[in-house]
Amino acid sequence: MENRWVIKEEADGQIVERLAKELDISPKLTNLLAQRGISTFEQAKSFFRPSLNALHDPFLMKDMDKAVDRILQAVAKNENIMVYGDYDVDGTTAVSIVYSFLKNIHKKIEFYIPDRYLEGYGISIKGIDTAAEHDVKLIIALDCGIKAIDKVSYASEKGIDFIIGDHHRPGDGIPAAVAVLDPKRNDCPYPFKELSGAGVGFKLVQALARKLKISDEKTFESLDLLAISIAADIVPITGENRILAYYGLKQINSSPRPGVFSILKSSGFERVAENGKGKFVFTREITVSDLVFVVGPRINAAGRIKDATDSVRLLISSQDEYAEKLGGEINILNTTRRDLDTNITQEAIDMIHASEKLKKKKTTVLFKEEWHKGVIGIVASRLIEHFYKPTIVLTLADGMVTGSARSVKDFDIYDAIDSCSHLLAHFGGHMYAAGLAMKPENLPAFMDAFEAYAEAHLTEEMLIPEIEIDEELFLSDINSKFYRILKQFAPFGPGNMSPLFVSYHLIDTGYAKAVGKNGNSRHLKFEAVHKAHSGNPLKSIAFNMSGHYEEMKRGKPFSLCYHLDENTWQGNTSLQLRVKDIRFEK
Repeated sequence: MENRWVIKEEADGQIVERLAKELDISPKLTNLLAQRGISTFEQAKSFFRPSLNALHDPFLMKDMDKAVDRILQAVAKNENIMVYGDYDVDGTTAVSIVYSFLKNIHKKIEFYIPDRYLEGYGISIKGIDTAAEHDVKLIIALDCGIKAIDKVSYASEKGIDFIIGDHHRPGDGIPAAVAVLDPKRNDCPYPFKELSGAGVGFKLVQALARKLKISDEKTFESLDLLAISIAADIVPITGENRILAYYGLKQINSSPRPGVFSILKSSGFERVAENGKGKFVFTREITVSDLVFVVGPRINAAGRIKDATDSVRLLISSQDEYAEKLGGEINILNTTRRDLDTNITQEAIDMIHASEKLKKKKTTVLFKEEWHKGVIGIVASRLIEHFYKPTIVLTLADGMVTGSARSVKDFDIYDAIDSCSHLLAHFGGHMYAAGLAMKPENLPAFMDAFEAYAEAHLTEEMLIPEIEIDEELFLSDINSKFYRILKQFAPFGPGNMSPLFVSYHLIDTGYAKAVGKNGNSRHLKFEAVHKAHSGNPLKSIAFNMSGHYEEMKRGKPFSLCYHLDENTWQGNTSLQLRVKDIRFEK
């Protein structure tokens, strides 16, 4: 599949030159800063040196005062409290953060994670009934609940109050809870709108701590979990999220809690050095990518395959041996999850290849009642990698067709599903990811309505994968100082992606070779140098691009778009180009 290369406009030249002088760094780097909205020395200082002092006052969030008062009332009256959360990474980290804090100030507290298969997403009748059976008077719902108008009313009839802590887009009405914390509420003045569900939970903890005159340092103990939530839920790593992710990653790299360490250890990361303060370092730095692709899937695996309650137990554990045991069990579940994901993805790909009708559509909507509900969201993401269309993968659960949706750039899949809401039992989500359920008899009409919406709102260009390139570099621009400063742009993620560069008119020095494990040479290693002038060649790695080997070996000139990173081999570390795409000149 060929990609569209789109190069961002260069930032204002005066800002770029002024920042380059003030910061004493390359204009290429200050152009990247200006593209990110940074135009002054002070803004650059805040970007490169994030400060926890810059976090917003939690009481700016609408209903925060009501939430704090109701929790403290429950503590004073010795009421039973239930902390309720979704079964994904964001939900389980949110529950872990709030439960751990409340456990220190109140003993009559429990947590509840709904069963993905028996209860589905969000607040469930079973969860409320369980709370009633345990004489719970207050439920704190996290990462869910913003649309649970009927469920909150049901709980009220049973004498149970609700505090909602969510970050999803509200529907037409707001539940009649004691407090509804959601920065995406139209009437919420909170300055930063893109908190994760765990981020909203953290702000609740922060507000409680301030009311109780507990030090901020105590609330910052949960920043490791918050960083995992921010990474796994793919919220923008800008503003408050960037500060929280920055310090959460520092904590994970220096002193992770037992549960997080057990996940990393079972994934092959090892502790290599004590620093004399009970802290240690890993064989390499843990990054946002590791949280997304290593830690997050393992936390998710428990809820996808078995019971997400184990994920919370793991994350709140203070005992190394117990955490290591749970971490090992969850790692086994992740292997099962990965096998299911691989098999169902291949089955879905085969279904598409076998249908001319599906190939011609602007969307992919697939249904098979035997597919495992726990992995269909992952499968939807995989299908976009192959076919690049808005995708919904559906299965049958408890008599309902249930599924997960994923989207392509600039197509709001939440709005697309909303346009078909008359056919749905319920739905929820974001611009690029959503969940939905419907009666089986509504599936054909839904497929037609969803495709019709896509036909009206998708252009042909939107169905070509786009690679957004930050700027052009000459290879001579790249040196150790350039890369040292570039690393300080991290943590990377949506809103602050790892810079992607382009260089033109390159050739290989004759080093090119196809490489891979177990005789499967899928990757391409080469040394790039500008064709027209000499200079030090830069080692390059292009994963899954060995098909370009013959053209490169013939000396054909090419252009690259790439990230910069480091490669360590046998104790030696050097800069390399991590290639995103290759174009050979005609």
